[in-house]
Amino acid sequence: MTQPHTLCHNGIKSISAQTMAPYILVVDDDPNIARLVRSYLEREGFVVDALHDGNSVLPAIRRRRPDLIVLDLMLPGVDGLEITRQLRGDADLATVPILMLTARIDDIDRIIGLELGADDYVTKPFNPREVAARVKAILRRAHPTAQETHQVLHIGRLTLDPAARRVTLDGRAVQLTPSEFAILHRLMRSPGRAFTRTQLVEDALGYDYAGLERTVDSHIKNLRRKLEDNPAQPQRIETVFGVGYRFNADAP
Repeated sequence: MTQPHTLCHNGIKSISAQTMAPYILVVDDDPNIARLVRSYLEREGFVVDALHDGNSVLPAIRRRRPDLIVLDLMLPGVDGLEITRQLRGDADLATVPILMLTARIDDIDRIIGLELGADDYVTKPFNPREVAARVKAILRRAHPTAQETHQVLHIGRLTLDPAARRVTLDGRAVQLTPSEFAILHRLMRSPGRAFTRTQLVEDALGYDYAGLERTVDSHIKNLRRKLEDNPAQPQRIETVFGVGYRFNADAP
């Protein structure tokens, strides 16, 4: 969460007093789109800054960590995919939630972004109300309610602590994005149960939106890469052909 601000000479706001409003950084090379998204997010009570080129994003984030980034893929300078790659490779910033905005309609572009670690995506042209809804859903996953955080889960060598937002494998911490954490948490709460992709979208990701099944596949691929001894032959997160996925109750 963040604090109220006054604008500095560089356009990034400085801290002036305490508040609980989440701080969102919107990055889009089109000032009109950035202004539109910013306006809708501010109506929802968020504190919002906007940037319009890729080169200024990482320095701004390191000066002040946002609660979430709304990130366009097509940016001058450093593009959105490279920014995502660098964030997910930085131990201090790896868990910052990312909502991608993309004008690219090919599945491969969205899949690349998700596999790099973005939490979700919205394709242009979009309804700004949908962007606001996605932002709120991602933040709910990053900051769950007390009821959702009471039970530490242990299966084999894997431990998930919802209250601490911490996953360990053989005692070593594993960095997960909020969406990856939410999906893993849902699967581990019901080991042995097969979930369809639609159920994982609705139960874990927090909304019903047609077309997000491929999003789940990308998050599962990332989880396997981080949690499986051999991601090509997963022993923890199993594919249930014709259905979806389940967590192996007897996982090592």
